[in-house]
Amino acid sequence: MLPALVAEPAVDLVAVASRTPQRAREFAAAFDCAAVTGYEALLDRADIDAVYVPLPAGLHADWVRAALQAGKHVLVEKPAVTRQPDAVELVALAERRGLALMESFMFLHHSQHATVRRLVEAGAIGRVLAFTCDFGIPPRPAGDIRNDPRLGGGALNDIGVYPLRASRLFLGPDLHVVGATSVIDERHRVDVAGAVLLRGAAGASAQLAYGFRHSYRSAYALWGDGGRLELSRAFTPPAHWLPVVRLERADLVEERLLAPDDQFGNVVRAFDRAVREGPVRLAEGAEILRQAELVEAVRAAA
Repeated sequence: MLPALVAEPAVDLVAVASRTPQRAREFAAAFDCAAVTGYEALLDRADIDAVYVPLPAGLHADWVRAALQAGKHVLVEKPAVTRQPDAVELVALAERRGLALMESFMFLHHSQHATVRRLVEAGAIGRVLAFTCDFGIPPRPAGDIRNDPRLGGGALNDIGVYPLRASRLFLGPDLHVVGATSVIDERHRVDVAGAVLLRGAAGASAQLAYGFRHSYRSAYALWGDGGRLELSRAFTPPAHWLPVVRLERADLVEERLLAPDDQFGNVVRAFDRAVREGPVRLAEGAEILRQAELVEAVRAAA
């Protein structure tokens, strides 16, 4: 994310903070900014308007709250929170103070998904009946933060949120959790895999699978009464990646090669708009609330 921040003309990277002075100095030297020891010291600076919070998920709520109370706009890595009540509190705090609070789901800002949506809206596959999505990565090392429940670790918080957010993108906000499963690693006391079945307001279903004991997969498909659309490398395409959308109909199988796109740069520009435009800020807050509510429902059902 730091390269994307530096590359954006609307952004002036002022400082980077770490709990350890050496780590702060290393990043500051690499990106030509000030080194700050301690997050509180960063928030105390009057020359900073906004902060990016890439900390472990379990620390997000406390530091987002502190940043908003310090008068800073906040771009926070997904998931913005690990508890739905925290989402309600923080979105309300941001609104009261007139500050932007945006959850960084970078994939939403890649143009490949806009292409898929245009095809669906144009009737390329007819009425959408089902959405399937898989996101899996190989096992994490024992000391990885994803394996630490105290830091908000676990597969649902780390990668399960992606298929859930993609479901909302394509099936709309009113999704009901029909069922969910979760596989717990007893050694680390975190979930390492899960599956979810959702039902949309219009009757379409979503079947989702995720985990970090899998071979890598990041893909989704939309199946309608007139055809099917598939997209691979849905969530983690590099900026040079040439996306391919596969369209299948009874009389046609077509693969469309799309232009590359930089979702890192795009999310920085989207955050800049949220900082500058009130309606965008409100929309981002509403999305955080809907996402947190859905994740909480999945957790309760698993």
